Amino acid sequence: MLLSFLSLLGVAVACADHELHARGPHAHAHVHEKREYPQFPLTPPYRPLVWGDFNVIHTTDTHGWLLGHQKASWPEPNYSGDLGDFASFVTHMKEIAIAKDVDLLLVDSGDLHDGTGLSDGYPPGGVDAHESNKFLERLPYDVMSIGNHELYVYADTYDMYTNFVPYLNGRYLSSNVNITVFNSDGEAESVPVGNRFTKFTTRKGRKITSLGVLYDFTGNDVNTTVQTVANMVKEEWFAEAIAEEPDVFVLVGHMPVSYDNWPVVFNAVRAVHPLTPILIFGGHTHIRDCQQYDGRSMALESGRYMETIGWMSANLDAAEGNITFTRRYLDQNRVTYEYHTRTSNSTFDTVFGRSITSGLQELAVDFDLAYLYGTAPQDYTMSQDPYPSNGSVLTLFIADAAPVALAINNTRAGVPNIMITNSGELRFNVFAGAFTKNDQLTAAPFTDSFFYIANITFSIANQVLPSLNHVGAAKRDELAMELWGRGVVESRYRAWLEAMDKRAAVKGRSAQQNLTLGYVTTDSCPGAGDDTLHLPLPYYSVPDYIGSNPPNVTADTPIDLVFVDFIASDVLGILNGLQSEKNYTEADVSLYTPILANEVLGLYAQAEWN
Repeated sequence: MLLSFLSLLGVAVACADHELHARGPHAHAHVHEKREYPQFPLTPPYRPLVWGDFNVIHTTDTHGWLLGHQKASWPEPNYSGDLGDFASFVTHMKEIAIAKDVDLLLVDSGDLHDGTGLSDGYPPGGVDAHESNKFLERLPYDVMSIGNHELYVYADTYDMYTNFVPYLNGRYLSSNVNITVFNSDGEAESVPVGNRFTKFTTRKGRKITSLGVLYDFTGNDVNTTVQTVANMVKEEWFAEAIAEEPDVFVLVGHMPVSYDNWPVVFNAVRAVHPLTPILIFGGHTHIRDCQQYDGRSMALESGRYMETIGWMSANLDAAEGNITFTRRYLDQNRVTYEYHTRTSNSTFDTVFGRSITSGLQELAVDFDLAYLYGTAPQDYTMSQDPYPSNGSVLTLFIADAAPVALAINNTRAGVPNIMITNSGELRFNVFAGAFTKNDQLTAAPFTDSFFYIANITFSIANQVLPSLNHVGAAKRDELAMELWGRGVVESRYRAWLEAMDKRAAVKGRSAQQNLTLGYVTTDSCPGAGDDTLHLPLPYYSVPDYIGSNPPNVTADTPIDLVFVDFIASDVLGILNGLQSEKNYTEADVSLYTPILANEVLGLYAQAEWN
């Protein structure tokens, strides 16, 4: 449904109320008594970080995971630090940089929305990540860039434009992303969400030029626009932004450093400045990755979900030929932080960091994130268990939970059905023990609706799911590109996990059993990138689409074909390819239930896990 400018105005009024210096009740939260950490025996890093004269700490795809990973099942404890711990780490690292008399920047590549209760658990009338972003804005980020998850809902984009961007003082970048707002004359106007670029000088006097680029995303809401990267580099403003040579280009953006369009940006800069150092910080695919496009550049991607903190160092002063770079992927926990800052559990915390932790804990209470739906009997994983199986969270969602939850107060509950969703609807594991509001929003954060088409004969309906998963090569590539444009990254992330698991199988897992589970990275940059040694997670392949168990009916029985709204166009295309009696369109699609996808697991837990 198109958002009218009248609605746009309503959103504008609703989101405009903010204070410049005090962002809500959690901004100066009471510092709680120090907690005991670590609560699990964590493996420390096996070597110190290598510092250069120019250094950068990188975050990306945090998706609301600001209280870190709090479950006991491995590898979750590896990522048990929270944003307050990270803030203390940054504080100590800034002090070390001053002592070493070197530069240290802090940058982020986007996707602050959609992921946990802290971002998504807001009360009715709220806006996703409005409260959780108040804590991120307190960190001393030098550059932040927009992600695709800032653009799925106009209200989220407007909230960023109105309430978050001002706190970055020109350092929040959206080089190829605009929002339509009303200007001072009351006219609709398309303007950048943040700045297109920024230029600044570091503590050591280095001149920096930065861009903030989003990949070619097509799933943005109305009244937002994303320009393709190829067209962006042809803009006059782009040429003007890069015309003056800085000491170093720091390019930050929500775009993968492999198999995407960073080379387009890189080549456009290189055409003007053949030798200027270029440091690139990407995101979006949720993997640890590194590329060097030439000897005077490095491009880093630093994982997801506050699991990974990226580190890059460069020796710029002594470089006449190739620059000496290092990169590191840090496990996000206090043992990592204390190791690299040479602190202990009693000396690591800062008042600043503890205030952020305390504020986040209070926000969790305000959002009632500990609300208990039931007690999960076991772990259910995304890809550590086969699909379908009793240990798969995908099976749990679509075969077990959806048929129970969507039948509640539903007049069509007695009509046989097949339910289908994309596997990307699920974002994380469900772990044994208390299943809370936060767990529900972590596993399935999206507010997708369930649609249906009535009176599809079972023989046809039962072919939709396998057809979605087994289209021909050409159609598969077309679908993959469409899903990629709409923001689906699971296939790239899973391919990365699969390759990791295959390498472990070749080496032999038994020889590495003294290690804990975690990421084991192989990238395209020299040397070892992982900061801590681990044993890779076992991996089982996952289809792009998953479905409920088919009903026990005859082939000619009319049934309901139920699916999430995100895949409506895919389902219609397949359905029309399977039969020729009727051309199905959006007019044949109806709302199946008011229950949303992010409510399914909680309703199931209430019914079955108590």
